[in-house]
Amino acid sequence: MNANPEVLDIQRVYPRWGWLLLLGILLMFLGTAAFFLIPAATLGTVMVLGWLMTISGVIEAFHAFFVHRWSGFFLHLIGGVLGVLVGLLVVSHPFAGALTLTLLFSVFFCVVGLFRLIASATLRFSHWAWAFLDGAIALALGLLLWLQLPWSGLWFLGLALGLSLVFRGWTYVILSVAVRRLEWRDSKVR
Repeated sequence: MNANPEVLDIQRVYPRWGWLLLLGILLMFLGTAAFFLIPAATLGTVMVLGWLMTISGVIEAFHAFFVHRWSGFFLHLIGGVLGVLVGLLVVSHPFAGALTLTLLFSVFFCVVGLFRLIASATLRFSHWAWAFLDGAIALALGLLLWLQLPWSGLWFLGLALGLSLVFRGWTYVILSVAVRRLEWRDSKVR
């Protein structure tokens, strides 16, 4: 028996390679469905985020009363109350929440893109052109989102969710096939 940790992990995963394959196919299917229902996927993402914010705010406010003698009590309480209020605002106004999140992503991509453009052009480290290209793409995406507001608020989060699910699903499919092949090859050598 090989004591290599990677081989031991593959031996633990191998009996479940079929489940990994099924999970990957399911995630790819959900991602593809999100592409066909982009506005619904956007609203679903916003609603889930809003409810998560609300629930985490309730938990944080509730937790504040367990540590009421601590000097950070009011910070926990205020953070919890704000989490509940913002979460309920997002849940009750999902379109506004989608617009706000898209605007935040737009600003993030613009700032990160500009930083990468300036840093790569100024420092000119090895293979700096790839970082420059990365910055240019991030800046272009940020500007695209900004210029397309309010319409980008309807499609961006759903598209991002769909892409994420498809690529994550594809990764699980590839992993399951690789685990299956490695175990088959290992058993053939024995």
